[in-house]
Amino acid sequence: MNIHEYQAKAILEAFGIAISPGAAVGSLAEAQAAVAALEGPIYVVKSQIHAGGRGKGRLKKKGPGDKGGLRLALSVAEVVEHARQMRGNTLVPKQSGPDGRVVHRLYIEDGSAIDRELYLSALVDRATSRISFIASTEGGMDIEEVAAKTPEKIHTFQIEPAVGYSAYVGRNIASALSLAGDQAKQCGHLIESLYAAFMAKDMSLLEINPLVVTKDGAIVCLDAKVNFDDNALFRHKEVVNLRDLAEEDPMEVEASKYDLSYIKI
Repeated sequence: MNIHEYQAKAILEAFGIAISPGAAVGSLAEAQAAVAALEGPIYVVKSQIHAGGRGKGRLKKKGPGDKGGLRLALSVAEVVEHARQMRGNTLVPKQSGPDGRVVHRLYIEDGSAIDRELYLSALVDRATSRISFIASTEGGMDIEEVAAKTPEKIHTFQIEPAVGYSAYVGRNIASALSLAGDQAKQCGHLIESLYAAFMAKDMSLLEINPLVVTKDGAIVCLDAKVNFDDNALFRHKEVVNLRDLAEEDPMEVEASKYDLSYIKI
């Protein structure tokens, strides 16, 4: 089961993980109210769909200065205009197929003064029956592209299930990401918290791309993608309540009503 970015960030924030302040909105009025509650002066307007590559996607109904599904704004008026163009429109990113997905909700957050962009994810490595962290200094890019062109920049760290998280894992990941001093400590706390969230919520994938280092030295999760193990959802009704049926294949939705696994050929 997948959830939206804003939902994933709410879960991470509950585990003490740093995210940028923001709010999910479903109307232009809500967008204007959300901006008023943010610090600014730079804002980011993000389409909320279950597909990656939103920033490079195209809108079927293009507006002036169309920039896809992730946009910067320098004023309340600009935020509202971006929201007007994006909400109800169909976004076609690389991962959605040619039909794209209709944007029903947006996430508006404060912009960040970014110094570095990093990549970090945790997943269930079925080959080793362990949870693995994947880290790279090449944040903000498709990890598949990085793996194909510069595989030496991708580092994998496994968690021993009998031991669980140990501080040395965080230190090793910080070193792989070229973080030192206070930033290395922040990274250690982040990895420990991400692992705790991963285990507590029975996640199958937790991807932070990009994980950023701001110009004042803070480490912030600028984006978040979370998938859950469907077989464990009976333990997490609070997660099931986050399900967005409009983002799923109608056949998969129908099959799930009867506890069936549906695979489209």
